[in-house]
Amino acid sequence: MHQGASLINTIAAALGLALIFGFAAARLRLPALVGYLLAGVIIGPFTPGFVADADIAAQLAEIGVMLLMFGVGLHFSLDDLLAVRKIALPGALVQIVAATLMGAGLATLWGWNLGAALVFGLALSVASTVVLLRALENLGLLDSHTGRIAVGWLVVEDLAMVLVLVLLPPLAGVLGGRAEGADGASLWRTLGITMLQVGGFLTLMLVVGRRVFPWLLWQVTRTGSRELFTLCVVAAAVSIAFASAALFGVSFALGAFFAGMVMRESEFSHRAAEESLPLRDAFAVLFFVSVGMLFDPMVLVQRPLQVLAVVLVIVVGKSVAACALVLAFRYPLATALTVSASLAQIGEFSFILIALGLKHQMLPPEAQSLVLAGALISIATNPLWFGAIGPMQRWLHAHSPLARRLEARDDPLAELPMSTEARYLSRQVVLVGYGRVGRRIAAELRAQDIPFVVADQNRELVERLREDGVAAVWGDAAEPAVLIQAHIARARVLVVATPDALNVRQMIETARTLNPAIETVVRSHNEAEAKLLTQEADATVFLGEHELAQAMARDVLRRAAVA
Repeated sequence: MHQGASLINTIAAALGLALIFGFAAARLRLPALVGYLLAGVIIGPFTPGFVADADIAAQLAEIGVMLLMFGVGLHFSLDDLLAVRKIALPGALVQIVAATLMGAGLATLWGWNLGAALVFGLALSVASTVVLLRALENLGLLDSHTGRIAVGWLVVEDLAMVLVLVLLPPLAGVLGGRAEGADGASLWRTLGITMLQVGGFLTLMLVVGRRVFPWLLWQVTRTGSRELFTLCVVAAAVSIAFASAALFGVSFALGAFFAGMVMRESEFSHRAAEESLPLRDAFAVLFFVSVGMLFDPMVLVQRPLQVLAVVLVIVVGKSVAACALVLAFRYPLATALTVSASLAQIGEFSFILIALGLKHQMLPPEAQSLVLAGALISIATNPLWFGAIGPMQRWLHAHSPLARRLEARDDPLAELPMSTEARYLSRQVVLVGYGRVGRRIAAELRAQDIPFVVADQNRELVERLREDGVAAVWGDAAEPAVLIQAHIARARVLVVATPDALNVRQMIETARTLNPAIETVVRSHNEAEAKLLTQEADATVFLGEHELAQAMARDVLRRAAVA
């Protein structure tokens, strides 16, 4: 048989069965990725019949991870990452510690030694960035502040795991495994080299890459060739990810993510995201199929209670810990529930950790089966937890006084300072969202000397606005308390400039209840949603593509008239 046949067979079987089972899952109103995972189980080595090449599938999955993380980086700027650092950095580190202790405690109950328990706990502590991104994209939350918190949280987790993977081999002897340079000098030297590598990678990407890669994309665009443009995007994603791993020791996913971030500086970043979308989707499917291929269904028969315990740690233990942490940072309940659902799964880093632990004889053989079972079940059920966020939030608000108190806590950023109230008691505009659109609207209002109050869910942003003398209140504008603090009762106009339009109707209803005469202006990217808001909420809706077309048409008519 031809040597390339194994590659062709693997791709054909993986994509073909993924389509069949993904379609069947969708018809049964289950997440499509459940079908992808099942397709992987069927063509895996633990079930009878055709067996795909697991090594090839894993490499194809790595390409999917690179392209997906590159695409996210194209929508995620350095400013977005820094804006959530105050919650993402401490939150991720504390959550890793909490989840590791839970997993280690479970392994200790099974009689494993300290080293095995520690590695097992670490494997359960880190979530899959790929699974999170698919969920956020499907829900339209990737560009929201909550989505940025979740992505920033997992980026911190990935950076932490890079250090763990480097430090684990020299510590193997101390932790009961096969020693590999376990003396103190070697350990500190390894840690120092790793920190220098990661620091060098970040510096190179953010200082040099932000200038070189956008310039390169512009040069390719000037050729006018669509094929070269697509090739440049894909080559940048894969090549930079590979070079980052080979030269600096960071993961493929992290390298691709930062490659996308620096490419975002180009004015053609949106086109780059669109051109790479079909490849990203196809290879992301292969990622889920490759995960399914690793799963041995017999572990469910041989160790059902242990599998259940692992799943509970991943889905319940990690989620409760993350929810408590987000609430402790005074973020809304909706944000806490979204971050909790984001972390209720494990993925690629968990597999690498377990493989490394087995290589250095730190783990018993059954550890891999348990982690793979936990990964498969948690990934398959993850969309269900995201879908339960809305109903759970409503139920908690209706039945839990504690949940209502958490939303209405005494917080200095949730109230306007007394010194600003007199200026904004009448004629002001309430501006919900201070992103790229909101900032431009605020600049025009400021130029016309029209007072406005900003309402935003980004605490760090509200802090900065207040330092600059801008009236701003922190919180979800769908909550009446937030609009009351923004003096909606005496406002003339409510402007919803945030792309996260899930609660727009609730914002408008609350505003109209408190101020029946208020006018509402809303931003939308969806034509059907724009029609509904215009008809049902009597709002003035600006649709991005429609406004762009009108502006271009006006300019064309002006030029034609001059000619």
